[in-house]
Amino acid sequence: MTRRPIRIPGRIRTVDGIRLHVLSEGSGPPCVLSGGLGMAWFDWDEVAALLAPHRTVIRFDRPGLGLSAPSATPPDLAAEAHRIAHVLDVLGLPGPATVVGHSLAGFHAEAFARLHPHRCAGLVLVDASIEEDPRPLLPRAARTAWASGLATALSAAGVPRALGPAARRLIGRASTVGSHPPHPWESVGYRTSRVLRACVLENATYPYQAADLVALRPGHPLPVIPVAVLAAYNGGETARDLRWLERQRALAAALGGRCTVAAPAGHLVMADAPGAVARAVLDLSPVDPATAGR
Repeated sequence: MTRRPIRIPGRIRTVDGIRLHVLSEGSGPPCVLSGGLGMAWFDWDEVAALLAPHRTVIRFDRPGLGLSAPSATPPDLAAEAHRIAHVLDVLGLPGPATVVGHSLAGFHAEAFARLHPHRCAGLVLVDASIEEDPRPLLPRAARTAWASGLATALSAAGVPRALGPAARRLIGRASTVGSHPPHPWESVGYRTSRVLRACVLENATYPYQAADLVALRPGHPLPVIPVAVLAAYNGGETARDLRWLERQRALAAALGGRCTVAAPAGHLVMADAPGAVARAVLDLSPVDPATAGR
């Protein structure tokens, strides 16, 4: 019996010399959905379905993740911000786009708005990462070299094939409050050394991306655009839970936006509350430059 090949949604596009998996659906103003550390295009399925009747919804896998080829260089904040612009270029969408960034990709979305101010129509930061005073302890090259070696060792030991999909499911369950069935594509990508390496390197470069964003802000002001911060709240009353909401509200205030709480929802808000994410996008209202900052 011949096994039928699995159809890949979207297309493989060359962006900055890397073969990236890119998916564009719907019609209307462009909206880019970018997931957190180690996530893939399918994490946004429910949100994309809600937005597609109103927006051209663009999803892409960062290098090494999902179905995208790896990069020869480790993740970098500016490179990720430029990658969003270049994905839009490849799709022939030069006009301003709303960018939705979840977790780590909140750094990328904000950096995109600051580095490409005329191409950003609005920001939605979904339980975005926040680092008020990041201070990486090791030189970037040393930490990335260590992470690359770790990924090589784990891959040689067969860890991705043996534990990759199960680890992905465990992380998903720990990051949601609802019950969500495993996605069929989880077992395709997360059992590969390619995805493991991408996840390890994203984790290793996280503090440097955070520090780069803090350094970027003074010289690259945010354009006058609507900003929505969507904070996840699982109903807990611990000091940590309440402090996280305070930090999300402070981020919204610093960016001149508004903060909305998605509840009940875990960190993977797009899984627990896809309607809240879609509403945050569709409810963005243009900012009047004359009244901005008042």
